[in-house]
Amino acid sequence: MATEERNHVSKGEDEQEDEKMEQFFALLRNFREARNKRKHELRQRDDEEETKKNRTSKSGDDERSSWVPKFEWEDFTAEVEFRRPLLVFPTPYGKEDDEKKQEEDDGLDLNLTLSSASA
Repeated sequence: MATEERNHVSKGEDEQEDEKMEQFFALLRNFREARNKRKHELRQRDDEEETKKNRTSKSGDDERSSWVPKFEWEDFTAEVEFRRPLLVFPTPYGKEDDEKKQEEDDGLDLNLTLSSASA
């Protein structure tokens, strides 16, 4: 009797698993159908847009611009006028330090120093 109950329980579980699998595959089919339908709709819309473009281009209503940018030498040589003054950030050191540093950086450092090197 115990084996009959186990067989009966396992048959019930098998039926539940079969139902779950059927539902799963039904969901997959529905998803594929929805995807394919959407692809088909998008292709139709693209085809309709293409035919509209072909009709308008044949009638001479080209939507592309005919203007082509052209640069002249004067475009690069003219002085630029800014709307606002440029931002000048202060240096991290004061004006005195700036003057000293400028005096030091006026040329090459020609001062030779002798250091005692131990051999």
